[in-house]
Amino acid sequence: MEEIIFGLDIGTTKICALVGAVREGQLQIIGLGIEPSRGMRKGMVIDVPQASLAVAAAVEKAEQTSGYALSQALVSMAGEHISCTNSRGAVAINRNAAGVSAEDIDRALDAAQAIPIPSNREIVHMIPRSYTIDEQDGVRSPVGMHGYRLEVETHIITAASPALLNLSKCANNVGIKAEEFVLNVIASAEAVLEPNEKEMGVILADIGGGTTDIALYTNGKVWHTKVIPVGGYHITNDIAIGLRAPYDVAEQVKIQYGDCRPSQIDPDYVFTVEPFGGEKIQVGRQDLAHVVEARAEEIFQIILQEIERSGYSGLLPAGIVLTGGSAQLRGITDVAERVLNVPARVAGPRNLLGLVDALNSPAYATSVGLLGWVMSEDHHMFRARPSRRRWGNKVTGILRALLPEDNS
Repeated sequence: MEEIIFGLDIGTTKICALVGAVREGQLQIIGLGIEPSRGMRKGMVIDVPQASLAVAAAVEKAEQTSGYALSQALVSMAGEHISCTNSRGAVAINRNAAGVSAEDIDRALDAAQAIPIPSNREIVHMIPRSYTIDEQDGVRSPVGMHGYRLEVETHIITAASPALLNLSKCANNVGIKAEEFVLNVIASAEAVLEPNEKEMGVILADIGGGTTDIALYTNGKVWHTKVIPVGGYHITNDIAIGLRAPYDVAEQVKIQYGDCRPSQIDPDYVFTVEPFGGEKIQVGRQDLAHVVEARAEEIFQIILQEIERSGYSGLLPAGIVLTGGSAQLRGITDVAERVLNVPARVAGPRNLLGLVDALNSPAYATSVGLLGWVMSEDHHMFRARPSRRRWGNKVTGILRALLPEDNS
């Protein structure tokens, strides 16, 4: 019997709703809905009604393409309210001939979770990094092993409860229950990283519209995460200010002419832009590249600081993997390699089955990764409990719910 999974990626620039079916251990994408974001900034909801309308449109498309009416979802999360810490928990191993049991591991994880957390925050992820049995460290799977004391080292990710409630409300307004939240970069890692990269040591940077989410992996596990409140939007904003042009014009300029390598641009190359006021101007592409390069360097300088803070500077042989919509900027790997002094590559989702043509781009790493997270060893199987039935018009429904009644 197939499992149906629903992922809802509520981002700063787009809403992506994906429906996946797990068939014989393989994930196949069977439903897709993409809609431009509204009511979002830097990964956080700033206008619930507007964000709800965008979510409704994306969910309706996903239901129509999949044939399923959906009721609950895995929901992506981002924003600078997210923080991480590492914690250890230790327990005595129950004396029995079978050795360490799943119950022993659960007790150790409970002990690791016993850390002070403010009342306005909650734990979203608690990922075991490694286990120690007596004096033997580096244990990956302790079940069945013998000893007297079990210790677990975990990576704990927390988020602000109000921010999660706002995301939940946007989904609830559309009839979708946010069953679980997944950090963007944790989801993206499931879609783009190779197992040997996680094992050797790699940093993943998901450069989205409003944030850059980073995760450092080593020994196959995540060891450090951080959400940086700078992304592709800020590059576009710099261009808009410099050209005195509308944001949508600046975004188009970035996509069409943007480059992070001014030294490789012909200084005589110019293009035409229509700024505010309507009188067209000539802009040098090399000048534009200097603006783009400066903001890209800033992003990677912040990433470098996080690597140093994690204690893994110089210990990432697999380098940095870039994903997210803004990772498609020309020459961005050149800047990453220069600032971080490690190999860099841009990656999109791997091993896709089903509706793959629209999802090969790095922009959909988080969306695809939400479904992949369900199948990872750090997560149990999640059931979306869909039904094969006629779906309603979610956009019309949400409009009726949000607009005041006319009593005239």
